[in-house]
Amino acid sequence: MKNIGILLSGRGSNFEAIAKNVASGKIPNARIAIVISNRTDAGGIELARELGIETRIIPSKGKAREDHDREVVAALQQHKVDLVCLAGYMRLLSPWFVQQFPHRILNIHPSLLPAFPGLEAQEQAFAYGVKVAGCTVHFVDEELDHGAIIIQKTVPVLEGDDEKALAARILEQEHIAYSEAINLVLEDKNCIRGRRFVGGSTSA
Repeated sequence: MKNIGILLSGRGSNFEAIAKNVASGKIPNARIAIVISNRTDAGGIELARELGIETRIIPSKGKAREDHDREVVAALQQHKVDLVCLAGYMRLLSPWFVQQFPHRILNIHPSLLPAFPGLEAQEQAFAYGVKVAGCTVHFVDEELDHGAIIIQKTVPVLEGDDEKALAARILEQEHIAYSEAINLVLEDKNCIRGRRFVGGSTSA
């Protein structure tokens, strides 16, 4: 049984999708051991409590990044977490944090990386006039939205789309992609060669 740790700062819709897939067996032999937030008002924490999952709020305000990260890592290690999943966690992890879980931290980003990293990716894509958008699940490394790509899903930009409609359709694909990526990583039949994740596949 693998232990998953979730880090979130907001409503936690990707966390909810992961939790449903763990409960239904679509992510087999895994459990969510703890959900951690840096914000007391994060909706995802309330949801985790409703689902009976262990939660921890570790406020980040006024703390140096690595000091806060050490508190978070201590909580993850206390719960023997094998895989860390960022689900709308609005903090950049310190290099020290990343080193504690090599190739064991995942993030999802609402664009087809390396295009449109950082905040408001859907808005960036829409403003740029792309014809195809999507989402990317990737390993976290020391750089923003940079680690090796595990899986990507594409979403066509339709003629009548606005930013909100496009973001909603991307989010639907995020909920599918994240669980697929978790399964690929937890299989332990993969490796990273250069920037290439080998052992899984990307799909549209």
